[in-house]
Amino acid sequence: MHYYIITGASRGLGKALAEELLTQADTQVLGVSRHATIEHARYQHQPLDFSDVVAVQNNLYKLFPARPDAQSLTLINNAGVMGDIAYFGEQPNEHYEFVFDVNVIVPAMLMNTFLSAYGSLGCPLTVLNISSGAGQRPVDGWGAYCASKAALDMMSQVAQKEQDRRGRPVRIRSLSPGTIDTDMQLHIRQADASQLSEVDRFIGLHDAGQLTAPSDAAQRIIAWLRGAATGNVVLHMKELG
Repeated sequence: MHYYIITGASRGLGKALAEELLTQADTQVLGVSRHATIEHARYQHQPLDFSDVVAVQNNLYKLFPARPDAQSLTLINNAGVMGDIAYFGEQPNEHYEFVFDVNVIVPAMLMNTFLSAYGSLGCPLTVLNISSGAGQRPVDGWGAYCASKAALDMMSQVAQKEQDRRGRPVRIRSLSPGTIDTDMQLHIRQADASQLSEVDRFIGLHDAGQLTAPSDAAQRIIAWLRGAATGNVVLHMKELG
């Protein structure tokens, strides 16, 4: 059996990834999010709120049970938040704590526990962190989001280097999936131009039908996951083939 753990599995790309995987008979999916929106014989759900780091820490053991029959194990850190779109000096400090908890701290905890729990099994292991192109360029109003995704990219590169040095069959990647038609894009389009100078560009992408459907993105990602462990650690969707 091929086991997948997907965070943010209740909607958007996370839900599309889970649904695409469940079309394959040899997979089992554990979805992690606040609410369950999928019903399937091979789908399990663990409710967790990633903004509550203490609750995540106390429930980590539920996400990584023994899997002695695993042919492969994959963790997809998909859950993420942008938070409020506003400039530094014009929002509360709690905003930065919230965004970094969800986008960096929890994915780091999950990746660390995943590798600790399953690193000795000998089967192929994959960690796919869903990042953003915003981690590689500054976008005004997105300070916490850009910085958190940059941290996720670097964390992925360090972890892959460490696994390579241990000689383990582990693939760790940080993927920028591009502009996908999700609630986050709606949030962006509703921003005030005084807090996001690029808002008109995002509105234009939507109006021109240039946002990728979550199901289309999921199909490409799953096809890539099923392939060989090649490519750079930090990837963009266009590099998946």
